[in-house]
Amino acid sequence: MVMIMARKKDAKALEKLMELGKGMVNEVRRGKSPNFEATVRSRSNVKYDESFGYLRLGKRKETRTFVNVGQARKFMQTVAVAAKCKKFLDEDAHTSIRGLFYQLKYSLGEDVEDELFTEQSESNPLIEDLEVALNLKREDLNLNTDRKGVVAGSMRVVDRFGGEETTINCAKQGRSGWAIPSDVDNNMEITDLKADYVLVVEKDALWQRLNEDKFWRKEKCILITPKGQASRGCRRLINKLADMKLPIYVFTDCDAWGWYIYWAIKTGSMNLAYLADDIATPQARFVGVTMQDIVDYDFLGKLTIKAKPVDLKRAQEMMSYPWIARHKEWVKELKTVMKSKKKLEQDALQGPRLSFVGEYLKKKIKEKKLLP
Repeated sequence: MVMIMARKKDAKALEKLMELGKGMVNEVRRGKSPNFEATVRSRSNVKYDESFGYLRLGKRKETRTFVNVGQARKFMQTVAVAAKCKKFLDEDAHTSIRGLFYQLKYSLGEDVEDELFTEQSESNPLIEDLEVALNLKREDLNLNTDRKGVVAGSMRVVDRFGGEETTINCAKQGRSGWAIPSDVDNNMEITDLKADYVLVVEKDALWQRLNEDKFWRKEKCILITPKGQASRGCRRLINKLADMKLPIYVFTDCDAWGWYIYWAIKTGSMNLAYLADDIATPQARFVGVTMQDIVDYDFLGKLTIKAKPVDLKRAQEMMSYPWIARHKEWVKELKTVMKSKKKLEQDALQGPRLSFVGEYLKKKIKEKKLLP
């Protein structure tokens, strides 16, 4: 039996929040202005780290000081977000980042018309600042994001939530599969994992096709669909399964948008570079669909779609990313798209017969016809 133990997050997150608050109080007692320091999250401070194989934040820091007129409001807002998160942990209660915003949207005082927060766009970046400064994920602070993604396969999930323990058998979820929550770490264990690899399928429709054929059972794999761009929870689950030594294969459309879904899983993304250690999976490999498939499978040549200018522009942008341009195989694919002005959906593999999708994947994985 293979198991990942749930992290003891409550004590760790509470301890870090308490240390943050105590540090500020001690500064006030010493007659100093309290401050808050966090790593800069701008794109100029995001670098591709070849030694790790994914995008990471650089070392630039920024400090907010309470007595600074230009920073006082933002400093106060940051402290308010931290205080609410501590309250959620104390109460063992969860909410969304929207729920947090409404918890904080109140007047500063009886005779003060200003609100602490007027738009959610003010509170969201401060949650990210806390994640970076405390080296935690928002899920560790009892803040949830939307669920997105589905799983099927020989795997059980023990979920201890709301004071109850539930065991979910991912091989017994019928046509729906197990919906991936935003938090796959805290109070959750993966047990009885019996699989040779993980297959990540971009589109839910193709996931349903493979699930109906019980591809996951026949090929002994874990079948996941992120339903498009992968959410934080989905990327974290993929990362965890990779840590359990399962190969990760990603299956998307043959266009820049589908390929970027793969690269976001593999190297992380600029916006979430501060979470790269938890959600990037550099060992992931791309199984298809590729422009080379149009050559290898005659019928696909009749099923291509004309690429739009926005598709070609996106392909050009991807070629400028050094972590992609370093792979000659990917440069060739992107150049072929731009030259032919064609793209191909993964759905096209159902052309000869509905079961061909599974045959295609089985053959390419067996023969290791994968892109880095």
